[in-house]
Amino acid sequence: MSSGIISGFSDIAKQAMMQPQESMLEVKSKKNQLFIGIPKEISFQENRIPLTPLSVALLVNNGHRVILESNAGQAANFSDKDYSEQGALIVYDTKTVYEADIIIKIAPPMPQEIEMMKHGQILISALQLATLKAECLHALMKKNVTALCFEHLLDEGGSLTVVRAMSEIVGATSILIAAEYLSNVFEGKGLMLGGITGVPPTEIVILGAGTVGEYAARTAISLGAEVKVFDPSIYKLRRLQNNIGSRVFTSVVQPIVLEKAITTCDVAIGAIRAEDGRSPMLISEATVSRMKRDSVVIDVSIDQGGCFETSEVTNHTHPVFRKYDVIHYCVPNIASRVARTATYALTNIFAPILLDIGEQGGIKNVIWQKSGVRNAVYIYQGQLTNKHIGDRFSIPCKDLDLLIVSSR
Repeated sequence: MSSGIISGFSDIAKQAMMQPQESMLEVKSKKNQLFIGIPKEISFQENRIPLTPLSVALLVNNGHRVILESNAGQAANFSDKDYSEQGALIVYDTKTVYEADIIIKIAPPMPQEIEMMKHGQILISALQLATLKAECLHALMKKNVTALCFEHLLDEGGSLTVVRAMSEIVGATSILIAAEYLSNVFEGKGLMLGGITGVPPTEIVILGAGTVGEYAARTAISLGAEVKVFDPSIYKLRRLQNNIGSRVFTSVVQPIVLEKAITTCDVAIGAIRAEDGRSPMLISEATVSRMKRDSVVIDVSIDQGGCFETSEVTNHTHPVFRKYDVIHYCVPNIASRVARTATYALTNIFAPILLDIGEQGGIKNVIWQKSGVRNAVYIYQGQLTNKHIGDRFSIPCKDLDLLIVSSR
């Protein structure tokens, strides 16, 4: 065999040897076994749970361990048996749950829960900036945890995925709540929300053309109500109009037009939220005093202070009060009213993230590769990485990207 042929064969052999190695590097398994803990919520009237039994089964089938505090899913009508049958370990001691490497819960951790956390743990929960206290923040940093607030998780389209899911639920549910309090059963006006032949439909005013406003409008229209939507942003009004696909009354916030609509409507939904801080108070006490007797106000924005001057925080046990003969419903956590539906919505978001953490070899790799998850990190290995929180509490803030690069 000539040396030219041998040389050519040698080159081909080298290429053939290199190709499988490159492929192996791409598909090399970096899978980690996760140890996930789900404690029972102790926050007042928090009925949701982050994972359903079927999501637990998915995680267990992928080689991960899930430990669950007894009755953690009871408020969402998931029993311990439902979880244990899918492979979760049920425990009765809260401290045992906090021995897990990853803690996933709904409400922000309270001081007694942070005390039970171990150093270097991963925490996935809500943050709730409006009620965040410096002591809790310092306690988490001292524990050297990596903490993600799910309100800031972004999906592939750049939307706040959990916020949008909960807003869809709250928007639709707010109209159903309004229908209840218009009826005689709850000492309302005795009106059916939608109209029937020969009877004028009820009038609903929605303040805010965001996701809550859009889904409230969809639900109200489907029930036959007459809907008016107000928002300071013409862009949001146009988007709502296009998304709904049917013509509804829309208006920017003109005080005279808005006041007339509020004083003649049967239901007013407050769903304007602030990007940061308090929601704008659009409806004065004087305007509420001129509303029709037994009309209904549902202030969805009450967790940011509310859109109505007469709004006061209520709860699921005592959800309403009357002022100027107007029924006020001002419960901050409306999604917990339909906890099972909310849990299904949340588990669709959380389960894939947990699977990614396992498949990618840890939270650090997922944060590095997925900007949507990176946006949710506010503490990384004990270092504060959220500039807004740092400015608010005068705590030095580190750049998350630099922290990850320096530890790779």
